[in-house]
Amino acid sequence: MGSGAIPLGTPAMAEPFGREGLPLDQARQHVLAALQPLGGYETVPLAAALGRITAAPVCAGAAVPGFRASIMDGYAISGDGVPDVGQRWQLVGVSAAGAPYGGELMVGQAVRILTGAVVPAGSGRVLPQELVQPAPDGIALVQPCSANPWIRQPDEEAAPDQELAAAGVRLGAAELGRLASCGVAELTVTVRPRLGLLVSGDELLPPAALRGPGQIWESNSVLLTALLQRLGYGVDVVRVVVDQPEPLRAALRELAATCDVVVSTGGVSAGDSDWIRALVAELGAVDFWKLFLKPGRPFAFGQLGDGSGAGERQVPLFGLPGNPVAAAITALQLLWPALQRLEGAQVQLLPRLRVRLESALNRGAGRPELARAQLLVADDGALLARVSGSQASSRIGSLQGADLLLEIPAESGMLEAGSALWAQLLRLPLL
Repeated sequence: MGSGAIPLGTPAMAEPFGREGLPLDQARQHVLAALQPLGGYETVPLAAALGRITAAPVCAGAAVPGFRASIMDGYAISGDGVPDVGQRWQLVGVSAAGAPYGGELMVGQAVRILTGAVVPAGSGRVLPQELVQPAPDGIALVQPCSANPWIRQPDEEAAPDQELAAAGVRLGAAELGRLASCGVAELTVTVRPRLGLLVSGDELLPPAALRGPGQIWESNSVLLTALLQRLGYGVDVVRVVVDQPEPLRAALRELAATCDVVVSTGGVSAGDSDWIRALVAELGAVDFWKLFLKPGRPFAFGQLGDGSGAGERQVPLFGLPGNPVAAAITALQLLWPALQRLEGAQVQLLPRLRVRLESALNRGAGRPELARAQLLVADDGALLARVSGSQASSRIGSLQGADLLLEIPAESGMLEAGSALWAQLLRLPLL
């Protein structure tokens, strides 16, 4: 068809997976099988590495902490046996964090020691300060002590050359804290895919613009950008375009030339103004365009470019539904795993748990549904799901306060209170 306008009345494309569409698990497998990691890497400072994927193993350059350290404030005493109540030691100095006692303890000697300070040579035990009282020329043990020496070993955190993080690990707060404690200042990480977002619609207005008849304020770009940021990915380019073939074609070509992934919202269904699916077929290929899922039936996956021309590459295209809730949910279920694959990470999905409905849920059987719900804990510790308000895919308010996506089977109709269901947990780990 080339660059000319797509004529009205273009025959519908054949359904590749039946009228109902592709089940979610099969769609995810299809998407992941079509993608390979981008393969590049870069070096970033530790402070900029949160959420990044290690491109190579990270090892300790030295033992950490590198010396025997006191676990608490107290007294380092000579010897390493368990002393008896009444035993005394001559106090000969102080060992503080960053200012160790320089000598070696002889028999009958002790030093005041603070948490994290070096335990001097000749000492194999620290006495907690609450077990000790002053005595002439030193200290005396006035309460029985345990067998615990209260000393942190030189390699307690890491031994020299010990692997701290394997390749392909997503770096969280715990990993970064440990790497910092081991003196790691920068890391080699995989490149993140560049994302281009195309939002289409004649009715869309920027926030605060004066609305005319039938117009709405555009929210998908804000919702999806924020969601992807929470998942660790940035949106590099955003284009909001009217539902016309020429500007949509130009936007798709631009994004395919500058980004690693193109995401669109709207225009993948079968309406008179739904151009995205046909344009993707013109500029590349469409693999599938319908999900057996509620919300999220109008979803397309394909590629822009066929890779045949000089320098041309294939860029994956994710055509999300236009309704914002459906766009967000399909992004979580299909786009997020794909971005992980492209980044070179082990693909992880939302964790699942078993819950019971707090109250009855009235629905009609038909498609599997991912319903938004709050997670409650009953007095007996049971996990409950509360579904409240409209579940319409256009109502962004159904996402507010949602802890769960309830997995409701296609054949389920009316669900009684107490019905057990699997649910996906919409909460990210802190560490």
